[in-house]
Amino acid sequence: MLLEPTSVALKVISVFEELGIPYFIGGSLASAIHGVVRSTNDVDIVADLKSEHILPLKNALQSEFYIDEEMIEEAIERKSCFNLIYLELMFKIDIFIASNHPYIQEQFKRRSKETVTQNPQKSAYVATPEDTILSKLEWFRKGGEVSDRQWTDVLGIIKLQKEEVDMAYLHEWANKLNLGDLLRKGLEEAGIEE
Repeated sequence: MLLEPTSVALKVISVFEELGIPYFIGGSLASAIHGVVRSTNDVDIVADLKSEHILPLKNALQSEFYIDEEMIEEAIERKSCFNLIYLELMFKIDIFIASNHPYIQEQFKRRSKETVTQNPQKSAYVATPEDTILSKLEWFRKGGEVSDRQWTDVLGIIKLQKEEVDMAYLHEWANKLNLGDLLRKGLEEAGIEE
């Protein structure tokens, strides 16, 4: 596992858990948990953060992180994202504010507690392999379908999780999110016959 990104993410996650903020890890870290480990410049966390969480969050993190209250408030209002910068390493944590979109709500229902470090053993909520694949496909499409990193992450998860992946769920949401063509291409490239 990616030790530095994971340890920095766990600092934020432990505060989320103390404050009762629902969250899950997505992006490259979720991809590394379910697929192939690669270096990453940031960690993505989806969180159901509310305005009343801002001050306690700032108080808990400000000694180690750059944290901007106004940026968080704006992200909550717009259901967008903000970032925290871990000062010691200048490492970025992107926090995506959960929206009421049915797919986001589905991801929260399906998130699973996974072991993210062994020594000491720590666990955190992580997007499922299926939802990590779908999210990576969304980012791949939004980025003009040119990101080798996103595509390689998708293929890595499919290849490693092929026996476990819920194909019906994958196809259902890929079609709802207009990603069916990319999913079919990914399954074909990964050598998955349906």
